[in-house]
Amino acid sequence: MKGNQLAQYQIYEKYARAMFSICYRMMNNKEEAEDVMQESFTDAFQNLISFRFESTFGAWLKQIVVNKCINKLNKKKVELMFSENFTKYDVADESSHDEEEIQYTVDKVKHAIQLLPDGYRIIFSLYLLEGYDHEEIAEILGISESTSKTQYMRAKNKLKEMIKLT
Repeated sequence: MKGNQLAQYQIYEKYARAMFSICYRMMNNKEEAEDVMQESFTDAFQNLISFRFESTFGAWLKQIVVNKCINKLNKKKVELMFSENFTKYDVADESSHDEEEIQYTVDKVKHAIQLLPDGYRIIFSLYLLEGYDHEEIAEILGISESTSKTQYMRAKNKLKEMIKLT
């Protein structure tokens, strides 16, 4: 399959939309997401020999995509926000919000996710949208599992607050 362009095109067609979604959520920039996605497919096709059938091809490709995104973010020296400091969207006491009062719409949620600080957005996306557990996220990002859990909760709370403010 390595040299078969038709097979590669079929694989690309099957997985491109899902892989772009992952890239876009992590990179928060369309052009960078497209670049990372293309690089990921190129790497996957060049390294098909290393695919051991221990998982599905899609899961293997997804791992390549996530790792490429993280490497690209690290190269850009994006400082992931793993701190106690909050910005203008500081989260108030969680108990003061009635979740039923918050009007969720797909556009509001997507927009709010894009506004999350990089560290929050990446952990939120990896955990909730990509299905990684906190142990895997900790390993991928080189942080502790408790930091991953804390940052996920903060991202979720910040997201609720940002949506409420819009």
